[in-house]
Amino acid sequence: MDDRDTDLFGNDLTYDDVKAATERTAGRIRPVTVAPVAPGAIREGHPLGSRGEQPYEVWFALEFMQYTGSFKARGAQNFIQAHREAGTLPDAGVTIASGGNAGLACAWAAQQQGVRATVFLPSVAPAVKIAKLRGYGADVRIVGAEYAEALEACEEFALSSGALAAHAYDHPLIAAGAGTLLEEIHARIPGLDTVVVSVGGGGLFAGVATAARHHKIRTVAVEPKNCRALNAALEAGRPVDVPVESIAVDSLGARRATALALHAARENDIRSVLVPDAEIARARQALWDHRRVAVEHAAATALAALTAPDGAVAGGGYRPRDGERIAVVLCGANTDPGDLVRSAPEN
Repeated sequence: MDDRDTDLFGNDLTYDDVKAATERTAGRIRPVTVAPVAPGAIREGHPLGSRGEQPYEVWFALEFMQYTGSFKARGAQNFIQAHREAGTLPDAGVTIASGGNAGLACAWAAQQQGVRATVFLPSVAPAVKIAKLRGYGADVRIVGAEYAEALEACEEFALSSGALAAHAYDHPLIAAGAGTLLEEIHARIPGLDTVVVSVGGGGLFAGVATAARHHKIRTVAVEPKNCRALNAALEAGRPVDVPVESIAVDSLGARRATALALHAARENDIRSVLVPDAEIARARQALWDHRRVAVEHAAATALAALTAPDGAVAGGGYRPRDGERIAVVLCGANTDPGDLVRSAPEN
């Protein structure tokens, strides 16, 4: 983290940070829309398509409708606005290394606030994403074949230019911005008991879990079976490196969970769930089949904790209690829908 961040904002994440982020980002982001899921449309038979009864209530938080197509816009806005308020936003602007949603969010937020953004990408970044970044006015620099090489170049640029280095998820301001999502969900769903969220490096999870704890809402953290950074950190008692291999690796492929995420998990006594790729793909397809919603595999990962049949998930996934009111976060839609089966919509 940049020294300018440590001096001003510290390394911890509290509910007060989430509240401050809520005030900073008001009017700068799209408020989340929530949609109820019909009774019986979660587990029995084909996910989201059955007609039975379910003794609990499920809502979708449609965060994939956020600016730039993911929740990342929240953290990016909070990061830039906080530094503007503190007078620590340099003329050189902000810089970030990312081949994904964080880079798009940073470039968009910078454009919204009239700030220069320099985004470093590896050569494997898709052309459509590069074009979108340039459309946001970012200075796009292609360096190396892997994210690590782009990150190294980004860090060198920050040192030489004085640009403020942002991070995709490992930052209190980024996590606090993500936590504003839970504040909105809580306001829209009275009596909410549980929020189900997918986890990569842990920025979204840390913010959501911190706010959820304040409101006495349970958090269920869902990861692909072979991208289990948070689950492994809980098991080891500290952040550890893990191998990553999943259809959701583009968004949930962090090799190590952040200390912020681990702290939030310990404070909340969260439920950690691992789901196989087959169930992630199945949940994503079901959203298309029955809602005509095309989301990233990362978004479908959260839903898979509920839709996976008994025996498909170690420990049984997450099985709601009778009367439980649940929100499932559909966190992003920056995906190629070409692999979705073109089934007929449900009548």
